[in-house]
Amino acid sequence: MVVILLPASFKVLHILANTIIFIFCKRIVLHGDCKTMQYENDDELDKLLADKRFAKRQNNSPRIAAAPFTLTDSNFEQAIQKYPLIVVDFWAPWCGPCRMLGPTIEQLAGEFAGKVIFGKLNVDENPRVAGSFGIQSIPTVVIFKNGQPVDGFVGVASKPQIQSKILQYLGNGNGGGLPYA
Repeated sequence: MVVILLPASFKVLHILANTIIFIFCKRIVLHGDCKTMQYENDDELDKLLADKRFAKRQNNSPRIAAAPFTLTDSNFEQAIQKYPLIVVDFWAPWCGPCRMLGPTIEQLAGEFAGKVIFGKLNVDENPRVAGSFGIQSIPTVVIFKNGQPVDGFVGVASKPQIQSKILQYLGNGNGGGLPYA
């Protein structure tokens, strides 16, 4: 059995029994043939390992969007069917009012993360979806609930006005929120 106790400031590369070990902790104890390691008194290492475990769990679960998704002709139908409440901003990069509304949509996406999904659909690049909903003026924002358009507006609206419209569809147990929230 080999036991090595290293001082807190010791951070070098060790080669021991054909095993390469990077020392990132304050104190490391090696047991036997170097296949098991026990870390002692290293809060930073514990935090890194906890963060890694958390990230691994997050990768296996659906993401909660804190920013608008980019919607296209190919993923639009799937998105409005997947999420019980989704707010879609029909826009174009050349449109001044669209650029004014964009930051508000992004702020709301962060505030409603886990409850409402926000999507942005560029009408120039995705004419099929825009045409199917008769979008003739932009920006147009449409709220979809359970795959159906239930509300919306054309033009720029204030953040409180948009929040009010969204909140109408979140409360009272009528299906608001994401399936995993």
